[in-house]
Amino acid sequence: MSTTIEMSATSLLRFATAGSVDDGKSTLVGRLLHDSKSVLADQLEAVELASRNRGADAPDLALLTDGLRAEREQGITIDVAYRYFATPKRRFILADTPGHVQYTRNMVTGASTAELAIILVDARNGVVEQTRRHAAVAALLRVPHVVLAVNKMDLVDYAEPVFAAIAEEFTRYAASLGVPEITAIPISALVGDNVVTPSATMDWYGGPTVLEHLESVSVSNDPSAAPARFPVQYVIRPQTPEYPDYRGYAGQIASGVLRVGQRVTVLPSGLSSTVSSIEALGQSVDFAWAPQSVTISLSDDLDVSRGDMIVPADAAVTPTRDITATVCHLHDRPLTPGARVLLKHTTRTVKAIVKEIPSRLTLDDLSQHPDPGELAVNDIGRVVIRTSEPLAMDAYADSRTTGSFLLIDPADGTTLTAGMAGNAFAEAAARTAGAADDDGWDF
Repeated sequence: MSTTIEMSATSLLRFATAGSVDDGKSTLVGRLLHDSKSVLADQLEAVELASRNRGADAPDLALLTDGLRAEREQGITIDVAYRYFATPKRRFILADTPGHVQYTRNMVTGASTAELAIILVDARNGVVEQTRRHAAVAALLRVPHVVLAVNKMDLVDYAEPVFAAIAEEFTRYAASLGVPEITAIPISALVGDNVVTPSATMDWYGGPTVLEHLESVSVSNDPSAAPARFPVQYVIRPQTPEYPDYRGYAGQIASGVLRVGQRVTVLPSGLSSTVSSIEALGQSVDFAWAPQSVTISLSDDLDVSRGDMIVPADAAVTPTRDITATVCHLHDRPLTPGARVLLKHTTRTVKAIVKEIPSRLTLDDLSQHPDPGELAVNDIGRVVIRTSEPLAMDAYADSRTTGSFLLIDPADGTTLTAGMAGNAFAEAAARTAGAADDDGWDF
């Protein structure tokens, strides 16, 4: 069983790129797609035509990802661009994120589901403020693998001492944040050195190319190592003569493994039962694992509805209405104490109030600014939230899926804030050092 699960888990790698403005993120992505033969002929022709119209002698591969008109006109990345490609060894989902500080929220969005982050550095400039900011975001989001791509090595005569100094400085800083794995690769995205093929001009480097590392990095976390979490998305009740008493619970397993015969608890009610059947792709199976979409049935007739979570009886999380979390504010309208919001956690959405904003994080050095009064767009801070109903929420450190949530404007459905349950500030600091209106919102 474990072999099957591991093969499924390693077939796809989600990764994100980040870096300062003009470090060459979009060019790297374009080169990666082009040299791995993941670009369709008509796409390449369109890029060549656009490049000629801009007076370029060679195709500008950055245009493969900079799809917005404003991006092409300004020569910068504004929004997160997702690309899907595959090699014989692995499938990939790539998120090309902006480098401007005012688009920090976009990096948070792109890296929130990534298993690897590529952080680019211009070899001429070395580690800059935005580099440290992106490393801190990757650490807070618990991205397990980070690649430092020292780009534009062709502009520093492919000098090994330049690369070594940058790699040492970044590795020391990222390690202090608790980034578990850091790999440094010298590249030139413009010419293709060490992106897909090894560089003929940097024979002093004996490590993998970017693509070789992406294809070989281990993301084979066994789903059975984490407790099962199954947020119910839909209750299936055919009520037909053929199935008069059938009741199935459909959704996607967020983590872990569920088995027929397993004793489970439904949260937040706390009622228990046994898994009587599991269906995946229309077939009955004995077990299923994350992130499979399945339908399960229980041996007892319980009150289970959308938003409930089915978990192992011996590994249940305690539902709570009081949540302390680290959040990144995404909206131009500031987040303030007393704000009345909707909190969306997996398939459950409840009313909530922001009770406190104890601190705001300075990403450059992970220092805390106490009692900021509000969180502006792109700010990352600590908040205390009270919900109208209990939620079965894990700590983000334990599960990036069931430990994350969104705050939503109840008036128009706008996403305001992305949250990570638990005190990431305290964890980051440890790694670095070694209202009541009678309107239904009063709870």
